Amino acid sequence: MTSWFTSPADAGERLAAVDYLADDGIATSVFLAAALGKPLLAEGPAGVGKTQLAKAVAEATGAELIRLQCYEGLDEARALYEWNYKKQLLRIQAAGEQAWEETHDDIFSEEFLLERPLLKAIRRTTPTVLLIDETDKADVEVEGLLLEILSDYQVTIPELGTIAATRKPYVVLTSNATRELSEALKRRCLYLHLDYPSPERERDIVLAQVPGIEASLAEQLARTVATLRALELKKSPSIAETIDWAHTLIALGRTDLDEATTAGTLGVVLKHASDQARAVKELGLPSAR
Repeated sequence: MTSWFTSPADAGERLAAVDYLADDGIATSVFLAAALGKPLLAEGPAGVGKTQLAKAVAEATGAELIRLQCYEGLDEARALYEWNYKKQLLRIQAAGEQAWEETHDDIFSEEFLLERPLLKAIRRTTPTVLLIDETDKADVEVEGLLLEILSDYQVTIPELGTIAATRKPYVVLTSNATRELSEALKRRCLYLHLDYPSPERERDIVLAQVPGIEASLAEQLARTVATLRALELKKSPSIAETIDWAHTLIALGRTDLDEATTAGTLGVVLKHASDQARAVKELGLPSAR
């Protein structure tokens, strides 16, 4: 297998070069997933950087990112492949007196095949990162499909035969842990639990992602977000929302996150009215109204 990273330290440095600050645990997992040729399952609350990790691996290695967004009702046709039925019908109509056997062989050929993310990733001959995002949102049946593909990195299409990967993709699965994934799927993966970063690490993330922000403001933001996450909220602020907050303050020309500024911009990081009300009460903020 092509070496994506030479060591955990190399993985950490190359991720940092694309502004993804990985701690030792993340860097080691990213390296081992490549070295062992195993999928990496990143699990944790929404907004901790799981999807961004896959994007960063792709950017750091110059690979193409192929994303399968999971959702309830996702089926094989949307995840793997399907046939272009409209085009097939037109071909049948145009066949005229041609024998059905010949027409059949025609319409079930590459020309009529529609690749979906899983098949596309399997067939790529250049470096590819396959992101299977929010796996826990898909139906259990989809896990069976993933087991087959992630075990052998091949797909069997009855009309065309077995298509095996000539170059294994780097696979990242993410889960928000809204349901338990099967043990069979987990056995095939390396497991990485991601949680919200420490205030110090989040400060560094803000400094890396938001050019021109003062270190003191980044520090205030990180510590305020950590305080908000400690409250009993419907939805804790994500790292991306912390970064949005930093951009908001710069757009407003603020250099200090005082109580009035915090209250007036809470909508950037808290998207439920009840969460905003709780924050105002618990933090003793002035009402924004």
